Amino acid sequence: MKMSIENLPKYRIAYVRQVGPYGAGNIQAMEKLKKWAASKDLLNDSTILLAIIQDNPETTHPENCRFDACIVIPLDYQLDDSMNESETFNGRYVVCKVKHTAEDIQKAWAELFPFIQNAGYRIDDKPMMERYIGDMMYNEYCEICVPVKPL
Repeated sequence: MKMSIENLPKYRIAYVRQVGPYGAGNIQAMEKLKKWAASKDLLNDSTILLAIIQDNPETTHPENCRFDACIVIPLDYQLDDSMNESETFNGRYVVCKVKHTAEDIQKAWAELFPFIQNAGYRIDDKPMMERYIGDMMYNEYCEICVPVKPL
């Protein structure tokens, strides 16, 4: 599994928030976002979608866990009131491209933590993300992005 360390920029995003246990609701939030983005002609080969896990279900009650389905939008894009707006955190992330199946994602997580430690980093206090660039949203791949900082 290929892993790299990238400096990600601060992205301006439009997002749909799902509050509750992680799972089927996350998929619904992403589908709602994609439907909105398609209606605004924002889906193309350079589109970046993000799935941001805002809370750790081990420390936050499942009914309070927040998930944001996001699309990166240009700084000059005029966003209407039908969508939430925010920014992501910039900084250093370990990025791992993986097939978007439960088995492959579980395997990636098992390999990510030793990679992070062996590279001289620890997990930073920012949300973890899945990133989908261009056709990744259609071919069942994603990039797991874990924020890190030096030990």
